[in-house]
Amino acid sequence: MKREILSTGDAPAAIGPYSQAVRAGGFVFTAGQVPLDPATGKLVTGGIEEQTRRVMKNLGAVLAAAGLGFDAVLKTTVYLLDLGEFAVFNGVYGEYFAGIAPPARSTVQVAALPLGARVEIELVAAFPAD
Repeated sequence: MKREILSTGDAPAAIGPYSQAVRAGGFVFTAGQVPLDPATGKLVTGGIEEQTRRVMKNLGAVLAAAGLGFDAVLKTTVYLLDLGEFAVFNGVYGEYFAGIAPPARSTVQVAALPLGARVEIELVAAFPAD
């Protein structure tokens, strides 16, 4: 299967041996995005609301590099440091799918995330059928 590595300077560079996203078989698979500011490479300040917004902007930039938007997203996996922050997270997350069919989603609480982040999200998107 042919695969294409996708990358954009509008989202944080990978902090390990992985790609921001891979296109294969009509799908785009992103790496998990944490709330890093792509301009500084630093974790954004603030709580779960600010961090979720940054993660979604990062994912939007990766999708845009593939020529897609949030309407192409089929599935997300969300990792939260504290499920007690779910309602606030969900409010911000939902803004990015307003007016479109939201994707399937799994949400799990984890013991820790890279660089002290409170949220990490990965997604799978699809190109429209020809």
